[in-house]
Amino acid sequence: MWSTVHMSQDGACPGDLVPQDVQCPRVQLGQEFPRVAFRGHVRSLPKLMEITRPSHASHGNHKENSPFLNSSEAGKGGDYYDRNLALFEEELDIRPKVSSLLGKLVNYTNLTQGVKEHEEAESTDGSKKKVSKSPSMGTLMGVYLPCMQNIFGVILFLRLTWMVGMAGVLQSFLIVLLCCCCTMLTTISMSAIATNGVVPAGGSYFMISRSLGPEFGGAVGLCFYLGTTFAGAMYILGAIEILLTYIVPQAAIFHPSDAHDASSAMLNNMRVYGTVFLILMAVVVFVGVKYVNKFASLFLACVVISILSIYAGAIKSIFDPPEFPICMLGNRTLSRDQFDVCAKTVVKDNMTVASKLWELFCHSTNLTTEHCDEYFLMNNVSEIAGIPGAASGILIDNLWSNYLEKGEILERAHQPSVDVAGQKNNLHLYVLSDITTSFMVLVGIFFPSVTGIMAGSNRSGDLKDAQKSIPVGTILAIVTTSLVYFSCVLLFGACIEGVVLRDKFGDAVNRNLVVGTLSWPSPWVIVIGSFFSTCGAGLQSLTGAPRLLQAIAKDNIIPFLWIFGHGKANGEPTWALLLTALIAELGILIASLDMVAPILSMFFLMCYLFVNLACAVQTLLRTPNWRPRFKYYHWALSFLGMSICLALMFISSWYYALVAMLIAGMIYKYIEYQGAEKEWGDGIRGLSLSAARYALLRLEEGPPHTKNWRPQLLVLLKLDEDLHVKYPRLLTFASQLKAGKGLTIIGSVIQGNFLETYGEAQAAEQTIKNMMEIEKVKGFCQVVVANKVREGIAHLIQSCGLGGMKHNTVVLGWPYGWRQSEDPRSWKTFIGTVRCTTAAHLALLVPKNVSFYPSNHERYNEGNIDVWWIVHDGGMLMLLPFLLKQHKVWRKCKMRIFTVAQMDDNSIQMKKDLATFLYQLRIEAEVEVVEMHNSDISAYTYERTLMMEQRSQMLRQMRLTKTEREREAQLVKDRHSIARLESLYSDEEDEADPVPENIQMTWTKEKCDAEKRNRGSAVGSFRDLITIKPNQSNVRRMHTAVKLNEVIVNRSHDARLVLLNMPGPPKNTDGDENYMEFLEVLTEGLERVLLVRGGGREVITIYS
Repeated sequence: MWSTVHMSQDGACPGDLVPQDVQCPRVQLGQEFPRVAFRGHVRSLPKLMEITRPSHASHGNHKENSPFLNSSEAGKGGDYYDRNLALFEEELDIRPKVSSLLGKLVNYTNLTQGVKEHEEAESTDGSKKKVSKSPSMGTLMGVYLPCMQNIFGVILFLRLTWMVGMAGVLQSFLIVLLCCCCTMLTTISMSAIATNGVVPAGGSYFMISRSLGPEFGGAVGLCFYLGTTFAGAMYILGAIEILLTYIVPQAAIFHPSDAHDASSAMLNNMRVYGTVFLILMAVVVFVGVKYVNKFASLFLACVVISILSIYAGAIKSIFDPPEFPICMLGNRTLSRDQFDVCAKTVVKDNMTVASKLWELFCHSTNLTTEHCDEYFLMNNVSEIAGIPGAASGILIDNLWSNYLEKGEILERAHQPSVDVAGQKNNLHLYVLSDITTSFMVLVGIFFPSVTGIMAGSNRSGDLKDAQKSIPVGTILAIVTTSLVYFSCVLLFGACIEGVVLRDKFGDAVNRNLVVGTLSWPSPWVIVIGSFFSTCGAGLQSLTGAPRLLQAIAKDNIIPFLWIFGHGKANGEPTWALLLTALIAELGILIASLDMVAPILSMFFLMCYLFVNLACAVQTLLRTPNWRPRFKYYHWALSFLGMSICLALMFISSWYYALVAMLIAGMIYKYIEYQGAEKEWGDGIRGLSLSAARYALLRLEEGPPHTKNWRPQLLVLLKLDEDLHVKYPRLLTFASQLKAGKGLTIIGSVIQGNFLETYGEAQAAEQTIKNMMEIEKVKGFCQVVVANKVREGIAHLIQSCGLGGMKHNTVVLGWPYGWRQSEDPRSWKTFIGTVRCTTAAHLALLVPKNVSFYPSNHERYNEGNIDVWWIVHDGGMLMLLPFLLKQHKVWRKCKMRIFTVAQMDDNSIQMKKDLATFLYQLRIEAEVEVVEMHNSDISAYTYERTLMMEQRSQMLRQMRLTKTEREREAQLVKDRHSIARLESLYSDEEDEADPVPENIQMTWTKEKCDAEKRNRGSAVGSFRDLITIKPNQSNVRRMHTAVKLNEVIVNRSHDARLVLLNMPGPPKNTDGDENYMEFLEVLTEGLERVLLVRGGGREVITIYS
């Protein structure tokens, strides 16, 4: 932008460009400034425009760089005094400049992941704090390798060969494919969520809770925590199995008492050693996480070396298969650890003698056969290669499944044998199946070997670019691990004999780890490598699980977990670690790897299911904030992933699946009812909005059927000067009537100007919400600011609710003390509201003496709810007591219905008809018909009417007299103040507008005479009150009110609650005050009264 500026004669600066404390240089008239470019910043001008800094500057005289900003303003950074933003400068504190906002966003750094900050805290003195480093990890170190380390685990080394042997290569491919598809689809969903904005440290729990809300977040977060904890137990059990079975079997504490007790002794050993290992690992984690992190790369190296040794061994087996002979008796596999020579006899000193095998089967050292096992005698002993090699064609035999029952002997299909029964006490000499296997069981056992995909997202705080690294690193890790699993399944099936594959603990190959028999250069590479990698994985689980629990506890969504949010001074989650160790101990006491694996499968599958659900919900709702950088997702993929997760849960173990879902459901409901309310902009809230919109549009299609009618309340509350609810029992009554169901809107009006009293309205709304919570009213609150109370109430009646969810019943408090007050506003507002509800065809409930109504803590164990059904206006009178009796306060009260019969009515028939009607309505109530005889109007009625009219007339005269007397003062006042006064009060106050107390009046003779005449007319009007005759219409109305009141008090004086029809206000507004008197007379002497006025439609029906 180019600008040409001319100076005035005296050198003053044009316009407001230069602050007042800066002197403009004097130049000759008409001299033109050089053209200066303004491009975002003010450029310095030539020497002609150099401005001397004011004398109060601290650094003497030097040149000002910017002619349009003085020193003090320049020091403020220009946020509030930028001349280009002068229009916005008053709001810059709440609406910052774009440059300021972008500066803050660029400098944003994620909180580092828990492990890292605890490690820093441990190695830092309290006085010296390290400067926190910005996240610097890339895709390889931050996501790919941690995911690889977490995915590869104990199952690969201990159970994959056994799975291939049982399921066959084809079904094993299917199991791996199912599990890997599940994790791949979950990763796609997770990548979409992780790239939808900045992901702070917290990983999967953060993503799910912020996407699906605190209820789902808490439930899934705890499931993920339990899964991680049980994973720790599984890794420890795997490490103990490797230690006691393959490394130092002699370290076993418990030994089998007989041959059939081997499994129970092994389980007890697992429990003891597992507990010891767990304590040691927990101590390591407690002492310092940095040790775990430093050894993480070592553990990963062990895994990689072990896998490479498998590939090397498979390649070597093509031309030089390793020597691992298997001893077969017929087609049965023998356990090789109990004998050395695979033959029935051996030649010793040129003599044929019984071998160790003969001794075991015949219980004799000589070659006698009388005690020999029949199967042993009938079948030959043979030796076959355990690892025939990849070129042997064994793959064809291993393609198909060979599931076994528990205790069944491992048999080779094509081996010749004579099928005879052997002795049961020799079963321990064979290799037996320790559990019953099936496709479903194997799915549950294998699935933990594909978990660990969250490792990258759990480190999101440490990543340089989480939105790029998480999807790429995790997907690459899954592709890599999936290829390894598929290739291993193929290699195991192509290289290893089927009976060896089905041999879980390597009994047939001298108690060697089966996968170790294939590895090169030595089985010990895999044994040692798998032992260290499982120990490392266990440590990682015991490190991650407590931090996850701590994150959930710190979110404060599950109140009883608050203790686990605390820890050591450096934030180490000590209490969470203790709980994690106790839960992991439960898994260790199970002691079987095959039993623990399905448990953690359930919890991980629950977590993955909800990750997919979160992505699908966000995608389908098209929430404005859903803009993931990762574009290769679709809601159909998320639903497919969710379906696979659900299917896998029930495939692997339906009862575990039900238990896991029950746990998640209980946590969800607990958070819903007891947890802290959080607003995280989650997808479930968006889903609720969509569902609400759909339902509202459906409701809009037509008015509800009578069967669906229920009172949707608009409760009009009055607030006192301190904005406190004046009659809280109105809310109590509303909660008892609704019992938590249907629509309840609590409305109130604040008198004044909206711009000035907006803060008051907000405070009033909060006060009402607090009171609603105390009184257990489930509903909405709306506070309206209006110049006149009556206008505000009319607005509420007209505009509250939305679509089909609008109120159909108004609850209005009684204007107490209206007789004693000279101000007619209260009762005129009341009658105006009655007229508004009638015009809007709404039902009206007026609880009188509401302070005497019971609280929610009271119980009526006896008593009656009396209904006085005088006229029919839609059946509200019958429906209300029925609804009240649903609440515990009124439940034990009996319902009585009274109706009034005139002289020409058949009261007996009326009673029968009413009883039949109530029977058809399915309402249990006692029926009574009250006969009202025609009687003359009593003197009491006449006198009551006269008093009412005299009082009304007298108040009117007093108001008129006061108005005349004060009119002069009002003329003196400024017109604007009159207009303001008139706007502050309702229309009726025009009769008696308030004026200041001290009024100075200028009297003239004419004014003095007029005042005397006014006073004279006033005295005359008061004399007229004595001779007044009551209006006959009023006398009749009063007669009805008096007679009805007598009958009602006579029958219902001890009732817990009396409901009766509320007569409508008179069409002529002159009789409004009389109408209030009629209502007072009608309800006199009754402790609790509910006046009911129908909305002009049927609300109850006899039809189903």
